[in-house]
Amino acid sequence: MPDIPREQALAYRIAEHGLHRSAGEVTELPLLDLGLQDSMRDTALLSLAARLSTPVTPESLVDDDRLALVWSHRGAPHFHRRTELPELVSALVPLNDQDALSRMMWQKKELSDTGVSAVDVLFETARAIRKVVTRPMTKGAVSAAITKLIPPSFSRWCRGCGATHVHEQLMRLATVHGGVRLEAGQTPATLAPLEGRERMSTSPAPEAAARVLERYLRFNGPATPGDAAGFTGSARSCVTEIWPSDRLTEVRVAGRRTFVPTDQLTALENPPTPRGVRLLPPLDPFTQGRDKAVLVPDKARAKEVWKIIGSPGAVLVDGEILGVWRTKASGKRLRFTVTAFDPLRGKDRADLEAEAERAAAARGFRDFAVDWA
Repeated sequence: MPDIPREQALAYRIAEHGLHRSAGEVTELPLLDLGLQDSMRDTALLSLAARLSTPVTPESLVDDDRLALVWSHRGAPHFHRRTELPELVSALVPLNDQDALSRMMWQKKELSDTGVSAVDVLFETARAIRKVVTRPMTKGAVSAAITKLIPPSFSRWCRGCGATHVHEQLMRLATVHGGVRLEAGQTPATLAPLEGRERMSTSPAPEAAARVLERYLRFNGPATPGDAAGFTGSARSCVTEIWPSDRLTEVRVAGRRTFVPTDQLTALENPPTPRGVRLLPPLDPFTQGRDKAVLVPDKARAKEVWKIIGSPGAVLVDGEILGVWRTKASGKRLRFTVTAFDPLRGKDRADLEAEAERAAAARGFRDFAVDWA
């Protein structure tokens, strides 16, 4: 079994993530094969700004009709190529009840108490969503409407809303099966029917699901089956059943038995050396890798990068996460506060300020400032 140094594994990931800025426009970015998460304010835009060689603007994603924003992996919103949605939806069909319950994540126990098969819960909710969403509607309006159509056990009392409504994670997982997307750039969250939506299928597609695992390993490998299961939200035992072992090679990274697609071995063995600075937003695909101890071995630093509430962005310097950053808007100015774990070289500080200018422009700010904590 080949032993891959940690630094080499990270250099490989950085190249596969497009952080060398080899792509000039969004649909050329290979990372879209897996999806680009957009869970926080401008997350996807800032992830693009760190990767594309051309300027990114607030309209770069919203106005691109080749993309669709849907609740996909783990029920999180991701941008995907529209042409790839049919296969994606097939891959998101749970393999069995155990898999469906695992994808419910923090609401797993409540939904297991319904007395109904978790797969049936998912698709009964999806049918209600398909019936309700025939035009753009706010998330709140959709939630209220489908709550009236589904059994009471699929809903809960929400103290924050002061109302009883469908479980949040259940709604997120069911929406794409109901042929519904999110309207990009809309506040409050707005749902709309997918153009040309196909008939709903409830049949598992193990091969499509296995390809998602393989793509995770391409961009965030070498990694373990558990890492891949953490990304998809699937039950670990279900991932083991569909593990595409005939297309993978086992290697060892930082003492762990991990896997990488066999057709990526050449890229893993000789990745380009990471150079320069990138500002990665919170929930960037690179820091979404499940093996956090490989990304940031120092536990104290890892706690600064991945906060339980309100994680900052990460400062990537020559392939290592060497600090964190936050922003605060003040009028027409976007102010960056950077906390470096170690003193940065003058060139790195200058490069960071250039990256801050790109990030500010992506969010529509012409003026910016960088404060060093």
